[in-house]
Amino acid sequence: MKFRPCIDLHQGKVVQIVGASLQDTNQSSLEINFISTSSSVEYAKLYQKDGLMGGHLVSLGTGNQQAALDALAAFPGGLQYGGGVNPENAAIFLEAGASHVIVTSYVFDSGKIDFDRMRQLLDVTGKDKLVLDLSCRQRDGSYYVVTDRWQNFTEEKVDKELLETLSDYCSEFLVHGVDVEGKQQGIEEDLIRLLGRYSPLPVTYAGGVKRLSDLDLVKSLGQDRVDLTIGSALDIFGGQVPYADVLMWLKNN
Repeated sequence: MKFRPCIDLHQGKVVQIVGASLQDTNQSSLEINFISTSSSVEYAKLYQKDGLMGGHLVSLGTGNQQAALDALAAFPGGLQYGGGVNPENAAIFLEAGASHVIVTSYVFDSGKIDFDRMRQLLDVTGKDKLVLDLSCRQRDGSYYVVTDRWQNFTEEKVDKELLETLSDYCSEFLVHGVDVEGKQQGIEEDLIRLLGRYSPLPVTYAGGVKRLSDLDLVKSLGQDRVDLTIGSALDIFGGQVPYADVLMWLKNN
């Protein structure tokens, strides 16, 4: 199990938000946990110094492109980029230094996977540079992929069949537990068990971490096969979990 760092951008600033509160049509709904006085470049250089590869640089809305490009240039090959990625702009972020691009909404249409769009994207990225974001919410006892700022349910259930099908098109999965994202109220344990049991590819879970011991819990629930991102709970984002303690946990594990 690896720890994957993150840099979330909103209006050019590094932030942490309650994930499901971001909407294009209603900006007043946004719940911001933290706005950093440090730049995206400073976070990128921190992760580079500490050898933390495979972190997620995510643009939340517009006005973030320069901050994103600057961070990618500061840690070339060390960060994955997500946020509005499509065949027209994917190469921009890869050429700027992103190791991979992260995609959700573009490959879904009318609530289902659009394999024509997937192939158009792969023509640009190739399988080895594409991460599919299967961030999901629970409905009727199952987890379903959500799109469009995590506001809309698709018909795609996150299960063994979906993970196996999509593994032919990408190199990794990123999965936010949207109902707990940014709330520091506990992780989605059932989702982590599912990912650890069925994902044929490297997979990273994010959402709900509230204490350092959640690293041990994710390692156990995910059978040491699920990587973890911690956002709002980290002290470098205003939380209570010391970043230094996470680094020590990694050294000891």
